[in-house]
Amino acid sequence: MRSVQRVIENTAPYQNVQVASTGIGQLLRLKPLLLTGAGMSTDSGIPDYRGPEGSLRHSRPMTYQEFLHDDAARHRYWARSFVGWKHMYAAVPHLGHEIIAKWNAAGRIAGVVTQNVDGLHQRSQRLADQQADHGTEAGPIIALHGSMDEIECLVCGAKEDRADFGVRLHEANAGVADDWEISEELINPDGDARIPQHWVEQFQMVHCLNCGSDKLKPTVVYFGEIVPQQRKKAIQELLDNSGALIVLGSSLAVMSGYRILLEADRARKPIGIINLGPTRGEDRATFRWRTGVKQALAWLDQEIS
Repeated sequence: MRSVQRVIENTAPYQNVQVASTGIGQLLRLKPLLLTGAGMSTDSGIPDYRGPEGSLRHSRPMTYQEFLHDDAARHRYWARSFVGWKHMYAAVPHLGHEIIAKWNAAGRIAGVVTQNVDGLHQRSQRLADQQADHGTEAGPIIALHGSMDEIECLVCGAKEDRADFGVRLHEANAGVADDWEISEELINPDGDARIPQHWVEQFQMVHCLNCGSDKLKPTVVYFGEIVPQQRKKAIQELLDNSGALIVLGSSLAVMSGYRILLEADRARKPIGIINLGPTRGEDRATFRWRTGVKQALAWLDQEIS
């Protein structure tokens, strides 16, 4: 958990906005790989972990070991997810997602690796692909840490669609949780929410449809879990086939994301960073633009159109 809680202190000096923005615009002509983080989704109403109002100031994410071995922690997570999920499910892609999807459909970028588990890039890309000239194939969108759209059993491996699982949870908690409502600032980036303890105690968990176990978790790579090797290989191939790396809305505090920047640096690919706050590895970036992601993407889209 150290990488989750660490403060990004060793940052490079601020760069002139004109230099940074123009430079990143030039990187877009090299068919870059885009690496996005939680700051990409904040304009869709999904909070980040480390910003001024980030959820790490109030709570920490579950670990894989807790899902496996801590019955109370797992029950608490699912009670919180039961309340918070509808807020994440209601989030919609914003202009920044749409711009990236348009670039991808037009073949301007090599693809997208997202550290987010909200599925917003994928939803935006499906719409862009329907509207695009089908002579160009969009690059892959790889969810580095998996997706909240599916549930897996840690005992038998069976999987279930999150929406179907949600229906079962609502049926199990009918009459108990009908008035459980919270404000959006209590939602965490992975879809759970900060709720009163007595709600946790009243919550009724459902079980795996295949084996009956209650050891269920989203198909998300939690802290202490390893990114699948096949996914790592696909990301490396994307990076190898790109001309640059652009990081969008991420502090890169988690090693799995930071490793992509290190690989780009090792391959001597130019690196650009767009983020409101400091980012791990800034000293390795050619261009560093401290600004909001959506606004930056809108400006860049005008520049390259």
